[in-house]
Amino acid sequence: MTQRTVVENAALNIVVLVKYVPDTQFDRHLTGENHRLDRNESILSELDEYALEAALAITDDRGGAKAGNFVTALTLGPASAVAAVKKSLQIGATSGVHVSDEALAGSDAWSTSLALAAAVRTLGPVDLIITGMSSTDGETSLVPTQLAARLGLPAITFASSLELDGTTVTARRDGDDVSEDIQATLPVLVSVTDQANEPRYPNFKGILAAKKKKITTLSLADIGLSADAVGHIGSLTRVDSAAERPARTAGTIITDAGDAGIQLVDFLAAQKLI
Repeated sequence: MTQRTVVENAALNIVVLVKYVPDTQFDRHLTGENHRLDRNESILSELDEYALEAALAITDDRGGAKAGNFVTALTLGPASAVAAVKKSLQIGATSGVHVSDEALAGSDAWSTSLALAAAVRTLGPVDLIITGMSSTDGETSLVPTQLAARLGLPAITFASSLELDGTTVTARRDGDDVSEDIQATLPVLVSVTDQANEPRYPNFKGILAAKKKKITTLSLADIGLSADAVGHIGSLTRVDSAAERPARTAGTIITDAGDAGIQLVDFLAAQKLI
């Protein structure tokens, strides 16, 4: 990635990764001979909304788009994935980029990060990349650090808060017993958790404004990649077989005849739960 010296309080160019994922309200299904996820009922990933909010909060503090700050929503996926970008624009992103190519189908984290890195390089100097903590479909949390490594950027992951003071990013990472503050100087990549903020919702004004915002569609050729570098061919992992989850069996009903507590304890002990 082309890097630049970031001037304190200068206008920012922020990229937020967004993903079009199956709605978690519905059961997930695999389809086709390569066992790919059926994405017919998909939405913008909830976890990416926290990344988008983090970017917008930072640019709002610096005067927003009127002061030259830009938030680009970047996604990779089929034609339908543009819906994730459109919603990001409605929420407040300045512009959108959609990398779409049939050869991308079946890409794992490795080849996805390769394509995203190539796409980011086409955007010119980027000050900050913000992602969600994971995608709600794959849930690997691998892409952010892989992308940072490919771009030669420091990475702060699982940030439960994010602040920018001049050119210094400060993030808090919460563990089970302790919290730690981590700092890095722009440019940097940060992944945020669902504790980082409260995402805003699209309002009527934002929905109307989004219609005038630009969405750039890029192919693999546009970002300088060949078809065999991504998708099923370029991935390091693959699904060899898959089967439908078995139906849930009927539960055990305990009738209280004065010994329900004993029956419950015996049941839990048999299941090795106590």
